[in-house]
Amino acid sequence: MLINAHDARLCGCCGDFFRRPLGRRGFLAGAAIAAFAMSGAVIAAEGNYEAMLLNCIDPRFPELTLNYMKDRGLAGKYSQFAFAGAAIGAVAPSFTDWQKAFWENLAASMQLHHIKKVIAIDHRDCGAAKIAYGADAVADPAKETTTHKTALAAFRAQVKIRQPTLEVETGLMSLDGKVEMFS
Repeated sequence: MLINAHDARLCGCCGDFFRRPLGRRGFLAGAAIAAFAMSGAVIAAEGNYEAMLLNCIDPRFPELTLNYMKDRGLAGKYSQFAFAGAAIGAVAPSFTDWQKAFWENLAASMQLHHIKKVIAIDHRDCGAAKIAYGADAVADPAKETTTHKTALAAFRAQVKIRQPTLEVETGLMSLDGKVEMFS
């Protein structure tokens, strides 16, 4: 008797799988999966990690951000959440609909990954900063820095209210990948 959580006859993922002969490839694939699972090599979703990284979705920054985290010795030691504006997305009134998702993800990362800190990295030339605060707020480097510092300070304050045990690091990444940290 086949016990399955769904009707295999109607399912696109398994279809006629259970009525077909297994064949050499199917047997080998199944054996490999079983051996891997029984070896204990499966990495659990839970564990003890250093941090959660909050960063922006801007396509110019994933590699720069990864390099920054590697340079800090954090590769493979952090969870990640990305949405437009990074910390701006987490605190700006323009993005209130998104904020619940971030705060719930942060709580989940604490529960699952036992993180010690959250690292928020905003970046220069950020379109979300313009949406949230207007073009004048980022019109020149000094205004842009002030705008990000203010948003990052608000983020830090919100983390301390919502998750008082977490350390908070905040920074602003330039277009060349250098990060200016703010406390």
